[in-house]
Amino acid sequence: MVSGKQLKKAIDKFMQSPVCQEARVQIELPNGEYWDLTTMQLLENMVLGSNETHRILLKCQRPAYKMGKIIGKL
Repeated sequence: MVSGKQLKKAIDKFMQSPVCQEARVQIELPNGEYWDLTTMQLLENMVLGSNETHRILLKCQRPAYKMGKIIGKL
């Protein structure tokens, strides 16, 4: 599980690179498919007494066009 603090720290590091700032954002599904990130939302949980009172929801959809094969990890 990733917290909002961890997500911000990682995003801040990524955003230092101009290449990353223009990169397409995708989510890898458990079956190995890559889907495009479409929206992010902050939602409030209605569970009483829970430590997790809020959640960040990332929504995705099938890509409009297929990207080329991944050749490396930077």
